[in-house]
Formats: sequence, structure tokens, C-alpha cells
Amino acid sequence: MASYKIRDNIYSVGAVDWDIRIFHGYEVPRGTTYNAYLILDEKITLIDTVKAPFVDELIANISEIIDPKKIDYIISNHTEPDHSGSLPRLAELLPDTKIFCTAAADRELKAIYKREFNTTIVKPSETLNTGKYTFRFVPMPMVHWPDSMSTYLVEEKFLFSNDAFGQHIASNEKFDDELGRDLFFERAGDYYANIVLPFGKQVLKLMNDTKGLDISLICPSHGVMLRSYIADTVVKYSEWATDKVDEKRAVVVYDTMWGATKKLADSIAEEWRAVGIDVELISLKEKHISYAMSRLLEAKYIAVGSPTLNRNMLPSVAAFITYMRGLRPQKRIGLAFGIYGWSGEAAGQIEAVLNELKFEVLPLRRYMWNI
Repeated sequence: MASYKIRDNIYSVGAVDWDIRIFHGYEVPRGTTYNAYLILDEKITLIDTVKAPFVDELIANISEIIDPKKIDYIISNHTEPDHSGSLPRLAELLPDTKIFCTAAADRELKAIYKREFNTTIVKPSETLNTGKYTFRFVPMPMVHWPDSMSTYLVEEKFLFSNDAFGQHIASNEKFDDELGRDLFFERAGDYYANIVLPFGKQVLKLMNDTKGLDISLICPSHGVMLRSYIADTVVKYSEWATDKVDEKRAVVVYDTMWGATKKLADSIAEEWRAVGIDVELISLKEKHISYAMSRLLEAKYIAVGSPTLNRNMLPSVAAFITYMRGLRPQKRIGLAFGIYGWSGEAAGQIEAVLNELKFEVLPLRRYMWNI
């Protein structure tokens, strides 16, 4: 990806990863981007970097605009290696450049890369003046790491939001409206369901901390920038953060050995459809566990089923249950089901997790050999 001029003196200089398909266990069927932003002023500032394999692309993109050695400041909004992976190389190239980050980020950079950096720790609402521009720092711990923050460019009303409001999509388009509403919100919802979902309280705090800001553009660290759908995205984030769901939507997630559990899944789906619930059947033979989580994001009902194999769930269902437990959806109605031949533990193991998540749990559906 070449550099892109967003506005006078402000550039996107990150990288597009067209080939990635799994991002820390989460399926990204359309790839992703690692966004970084260059702001020219009396003091030249780079906001975030890119994943280490793309460092040469980052440096080449910056070099289209300025000599990289002229960068005075780097703002590190988040230390996860997809955003900080190029920092060690840049620190060698720019030993006198100051890196602005939270205290947690300072600790994490040293721990991840086993070296010292020229860091300056910032506090909430602290500002950095670079000449005609002013950057205000908005820490957002646990959206989705302890170190996370966003940075607000006061004069341009740009919010560099890091992992908040991101989407995993590799594209030549730069803005939300260029993707179109349907694709943008599909990718934004998929991202929230698989990364941000456990941190609803922290998302709401971020909303509160930024509600007084006049925002004309959101520049996330993955995906396209937001200019047309900002208000709608904020509404969606507020809904997702409070587990607001569609009372007439369900997902039935299952795997099957010899077809009987599929038959039971089909039967449950038909029962729910008969009372006006829109049901999506998801076979884990055909769909990734992260797809199932994306479809659960706005669904009130979830049924999860597995036959028993060696006194356990099938591995695909066990993976989904473990994944869902970590993402901690709330306020759902759940149902466990399964077929067994002689011991029958799988459905009960599923039900235990639904109870652990404090779902309203419907009576177990478990049958010997067939329904």
C-alpha cells in the first residue's frame, strides 16, 4: 500500500495484509490492514507502526513524503505487535525520537521486546503540541489491552482510535462509505464480536470519555477510516457494549458424527422458527468458530450441540465453547443438546458453560442414539 494523503499534512502510511486469514485464532477471510499515520508539523509525528514483516513497507511509505529520520515523535497507542512490531527497527533508525505512550505501554514494550525505548509516559487528557497541532491523549485501558489509548488531534477533530472502531478488511478503499454500509457494518460487527466483546464496560467508559469531542474522522488501526458512519457506529458500539440483542434471532451451533446431532439441530431450529424466531444453523464442519460468534453478537438465543466422543464434546464444539466462554456474551437464552451412545457427557458439559455465562438455560435436550 502506498502512502495516502488524508488532508494537508496528514497521511496514512500503514500496510495492507492481503494474505492473512487467521488473526490470533479469529478468522479474517478478507485480510486486514495495519494502519499508521504521519502528521507533518514543526515536530513530525508518527502514530503507531505496523506488524514487523511490513516494516520496510512502512518506511517506504513514509519515504514518499519525508525522510523518515526527520520524525520527531512516535505516539504508540497500543503495544500489541501488529501495531508496535516495527518500533525496534524504528528505534534503531531514530534513536533520539521520543515515543509517547501510557505507563502500561512503557512496561509492555520493554517486556515484549526485551530492550529499552526512549519513552515519555502520558496521562489522561495530557496534550502534546507539535506546532500548529495539538494532540490530546485519551487512555482506554482494556479496549482491549491494559496499555491501550486513543489520540485526538484537536485542530482537525480526528480521533486516532487504535483498536476501537476497527474492522479486519484488506482493501484499496480508505473510507467507510467507499466500502458501503452493509460491508462496513458486517466487518465492524465481526471485529467487535471476536475482539472487543468482553470489554463492554470499558467501551462505555471510552464513549463517556470521548462524548465531548467533536469528531470529524475516526482513524482506527485496522480497516477503513470512518467519516460517514461515525454516529451509527457509536450507536452500534453502545448497543453491543450493553448486549442489546434481537429478541427474535437465534443461532444453532453444532457438529455431528453420524448425522443424528444434525437432525436434532434441525428439529430445534424448526421449533424456534414455528414461534417466529429467525434461526441460522451453523455447522462447525463448514464454518469457523469466530463466524459463529459474529452471528451470536445480535442474537438472543443460542443452542449448542455435540455428540459425545470419548466422554467429551467433539473437538470443534469444545473449541467453540472455550472461545465463547472467553468472549463472555451476556443476556442470552441458551440450550445445550446432543446425541450419545452410552455415556453422554457432551451435552452436560455444554450446559455447564451456558450456566457459567449466566444465560437463561432451557431444559437440556439429550437423546440416546437418535431422536
